[in-house]
Amino acid sequence: MALALAILLYVTGQRLLELAVARRNTRQLVAEGAFEVGASHYALIVTLHAAWLGSLWIFAPESPVDLRLLVLFALVQVLRFWTLHSIGRRWTTRIIVKPGETLVAKGPYRFLSHPNYVVVVCEIALLPAVFGLYTIAIVFSLLNAAALMIRIPAEASALREHRG
Repeated sequence: MALALAILLYVTGQRLLELAVARRNTRQLVAEGAFEVGASHYALIVTLHAAWLGSLWIFAPESPVDLRLLVLFALVQVLRFWTLHSIGRRWTTRIIVKPGETLVAKGPYRFLSHPNYVVVVCEIALLPAVFGLYTIAIVFSLLNAAALMIRIPAEASALREHRG
């Protein structure tokens, strides 16, 4: 279906653009004295997300689209944009810590410690469900939960140790 392909193209393009922005932000932050924490699990995160998106490209193009779930996915995108706008140039796909920086306390960060992780959890579950691919939604949600059990404590510890 054309709508399914359009959705996949949108999400893929979004992810590629975000990777470019994250690389730029990482370079700038490191040039200002920031450093990476938890690099050992970064490949796991990238592989998980690539496999999730790849599985959607394999199974979703011919799938019908549940418009109600697509509306929910669109609402999650609003939270994504609000989150990324709020954190600005400090947003990266890696855990980058700049000693002395205070935590972001605006936008959704006023209400949630990790709004971007909330977005990703919702996306990983919702997008496959939009196409009726509930097995993919469940499997990758469980894998993502396992990855976040490594990543969130690593990030929280680094921020606690080095923030201003």
